[in-house]
Amino acid sequence: MSADVSLEEPARRLTGADGARDSDVWVRSLRPWDGYFAVVWAVTLAVVLGAAQPSWPLRAVAASIVALNLPWYVLVGRPAMLDDTGDQGPARRYVVGAMLLFLPTAVLVNETQLVTFALAPQCFMLLRLRGALWVLGIMGAVPFAGWTLLWRPSLGEGVFRLLLAVATFAFSAFLGQWTMRIIAQSRDRAALIAELEAGREEIARLSAAHGALAERERMSREIHDTLAQGFTSLLMLSQAVESELEHDLPQARRHVALMTRTARENLAEARALVAGGSPADLAGTSLADALERLTDRHTAQTGAPARLTVNGGVRPLPTAYEVVALRACQEALANTRKHAGPSVPVTVLLVYAPDALTLSVRDEGCGFDARAPREGYGLDGVRARAEEAGGSAEVRSAPGSGTSLTVTLPLSPATLRRST
Repeated sequence: MSADVSLEEPARRLTGADGARDSDVWVRSLRPWDGYFAVVWAVTLAVVLGAAQPSWPLRAVAASIVALNLPWYVLVGRPAMLDDTGDQGPARRYVVGAMLLFLPTAVLVNETQLVTFALAPQCFMLLRLRGALWVLGIMGAVPFAGWTLLWRPSLGEGVFRLLLAVATFAFSAFLGQWTMRIIAQSRDRAALIAELEAGREEIARLSAAHGALAERERMSREIHDTLAQGFTSLLMLSQAVESELEHDLPQARRHVALMTRTARENLAEARALVAGGSPADLAGTSLADALERLTDRHTAQTGAPARLTVNGGVRPLPTAYEVVALRACQEALANTRKHAGPSVPVTVLLVYAPDALTLSVRDEGCGFDARAPREGYGLDGVRARAEEAGGSAEVRSAPGSGTSLTVTLPLSPATLRRST
């Protein structure tokens, strides 16, 4: 332990961000010491007044001086212990005053050395270690030297008093250092607890922020894959109706009917999104049936053939896996309408393998450079969905050779058991 450590440091460091509360803790911790000091002074007064030697006037004077320790502690010592400014001035003033009250009485009446049991802890509370040890040495050496010169004791009694002074110093020094070490450990533990509490609050804050961000991303994907695509279809159909009203009224009516159907489907998707349930297309049907409706709707809206092929036995799967496949197909068909052209044929392949579910959507459009930076959210959202489910999404395309989107979701035995 460093020689510069003092027991006043805990009082200062206990005053932190919540200064009032921590100060109260330190005040409460001093109350047992107040009682202990009062008991030591009271016992010392009783012993001094009841001693056989020296004469009564000397004992009365010594008792009166010992009694002054109480107001000196209340007025100067206790405030110095509670001082959290780091100023050693009040502490030194109190110790000097206490020594001036102690040393004369200890020389006159040997029994007043009982006050050492009160002053020693106070020195360690108020001073740094080196200063406290020096004061303890003076408290032991000066009374012994003065008593020896004043009363001229026998050799045996002098040796006994010397050994008693040395034992008192050793005990006080050991107890003081041990107390300082315990308080230092308590201080470190309090700092660690404060750091842990701050870390826990920061983790909770980051967890809440991460949850909010994840929910925002999820809602962004859902809105993009459902409502935004539905509104895009409505816009496309409304533009078609405007161009057909003058020369092809039956076709315009068919597109109006498609607009009504698309609006209803969009409304159902919005309600499902608000309720937090599965997509409306998957309600009460299999994934294959939902994809069949998607391809039929694409054909009805664009006039381009969209064909679905299903390989393997159709079986129920966890909703999360079916949602990934459904949203990937929706995104691929929307991109075909937007980029490849409304009349481009589309092939959708759904494969139920024993250990995986694979969805592949291919169009024969103009294609693009798959390695070039892309704008937009759709394909990145498909890839994020697939990765969250433990799978992968791959886009293959080149200018003039069409585009294919393949989503692969591995199916473990545990996953299949949960779906049954």
